[in-house]
Amino acid sequence: MAGETALATLLRSMSPHLNDGDYVFCTLADNRIPEGCEVIGSFREQEGLTVIVERQQAEQAGLPFEYVAAWITLNVHSALEAVGLTAAFASALGKAGISCNVITGYYHDHLFVGRDDAEQAMTVLRQLAAHAE
Repeated sequence: MAGETALATLLRSMSPHLNDGDYVFCTLADNRIPEGCEVIGSFREQEGLTVIVERQQAEQAGLPFEYVAAWITLNVHSALEAVGLTAAFASALGKAGISCNVITGYYHDHLFVGRDDAEQAMTVLRQLAAHAE
């Protein structure tokens, strides 16, 4: 099934979902994922492997982190070549003073916002969807 590319449809249909839990970004200089850590997402950088894991798993593995995030999934199947969705929600969240780190999967966009901003981010995203033309 092909993903959606029409921006208005994407915005109206994004159906944001706040996943349970606290998530952190950690870097692994040796690229070794500690036992017991289930990686939610990763990206290889020159400095090491960045991983997103549940906070509790990072703490148990002794992994340092600085930023505690909430994970919001946009439940619309957005095409990887879709234009404007990221800009639209990032702008709306930015206007509300909410930092957003985006990971795009094959089917969905995943937003990591500061834990304390989670409910406000959900409100902003729902309003964006409700007013999409």
